[in-house]
Amino acid sequence: MNDAQIKLIVGLGNPGREYERTRHNAGFWFVDELAGTYGGSWKRESKYQCELARVRIADTEVWLMKPQTFMNRSGGAVQAVGSFYRIALAQMLVAHDEIDLPPGVVRLKQAGGHGGHNGVRDVIAQLGADFWRLRIGVGHPGSKEQVIDAVLDRASVAEQQLIDAALARAYAALPELLRGDAQKMMKMLHTRDEPGDAGEG
Repeated sequence: MNDAQIKLIVGLGNPGREYERTRHNAGFWFVDELAGTYGGSWKRESKYQCELARVRIADTEVWLMKPQTFMNRSGGAVQAVGSFYRIALAQMLVAHDEIDLPPGVVRLKQAGGHGGHNGVRDVIAQLGADFWRLRIGVGHPGSKEQVIDAVLDRASVAEQQLIDAALARAYAALPELLRGDAQKMMKMLHTRDEPGDAGEG
């Protein structure tokens, strides 16, 4: 299923300091850490409404991207970068927060629906659904009416520690996907969930 090598890793989030540490910016956290670890420098690309960095991971040159359009308009920026660099959907990995997974759980999958996530919804609307997703669990507040406030708020200290631990597993497993072994990355992520989470996702 992963014949095409990943060339673009997109982190979804909202620009601006007030949003930096909110749950909805988990995708930004992921690519920021990759840029820092692998020596990438973010550059503002106004014509694509994003920030881009170039890194080398597992002997693979990869673009890192943070749309600067706010979450629900992420798709246009991703489409512009993908079109310019001729990157196919199957060569894209989109990292995003996932309320349907508890903190401490991270999942990899290809294609599928948007699950109510407005950023993923817009990427699908602009490009189609056949891209890879790294779903970073941030937990559900308990009712639909509380979702917007929850994702635009900070996680508790305990929740953040779980999220950070899950992100660390994702960083460690990512080279497997870049080498073309999506199943190995999935196994590394999905078999190390917290007790009681086996039925999620």
